[in-house]
Amino acid sequence: MKTWIAFWAILAKDLRTYYLKPPNVSWGLLFPLAWTGMFFIRSGAGLESIPALLPGVMILSVLFGSTSLLAVTVTFEKKGRSFERLLLAPIPMEVLMLAKTAGAILFGVANAFVPVLLAVIMTDLADVNWGILIGAVLLTAISSTFLGLLIAVSASEVFEAQTFSNFFRFPMLFLCGLFFPVERLPIFLRPLSYLLPPTYGVNLLRASIYGPPYALTLILDFVVLALFGAVLFGLSLRIVRRKWIA
Repeated sequence: MKTWIAFWAILAKDLRTYYLKPPNVSWGLLFPLAWTGMFFIRSGAGLESIPALLPGVMILSVLFGSTSLLAVTVTFEKKGRSFERLLLAPIPMEVLMLAKTAGAILFGVANAFVPVLLAVIMTDLADVNWGILIGAVLLTAISSTFLGLLIAVSASEVFEAQTFSNFFRFPMLFLCGLFFPVERLPIFLRPLSYLLPPTYGVNLLRASIYGPPYALTLILDFVVLALFGAVLFGLSLRIVRRKWIA
């Protein structure tokens, strides 16, 4: 019981200190709105094009929402030595790091559903498989957050974490099948696409709107996204233990 009390205390502190600040809330709302408007105007189509734009906008919102703030919060606390004091808490390391990342996961999920709410208002989403969509958003947010955690615990300064985040994020946008199918990429780039978590999130979101089949089966997509999250989280814990505990 004490472990979970500590978990919620850390999460509540991070939400209060970082995520629920007015600039972050407004940024979290404006970012997906701006992407939605940009894609909608670029497509030149009517309201019937909104379901086709949703997967791309949602992946962008999750990826940037879950990694941006985490790179700042963890790196900032490392520099201020409060992260080291937190590591002294008498709770398992896994629970501690899950508490530090839960806020970013929630922020990424909330970002993803801003364009969904707009789409519900503006068009008919009656055929959407909400179970697949929610599962895809959650697993994509988890894997993206743990990627941000890995970058944050590896970097020394905030600007380094932000630079490394962009180094990974922007290639992902063009290689994950977001703008055009993976099958249309040059053959030497396709293996890289299948090494990126958003590739599987895009497949799942498209399947939730249009229905299967796609290049990968739904089960494989879910399993691979979960594996990415587990591997990234394990690597982050290893770095933390090596740098601050060993």
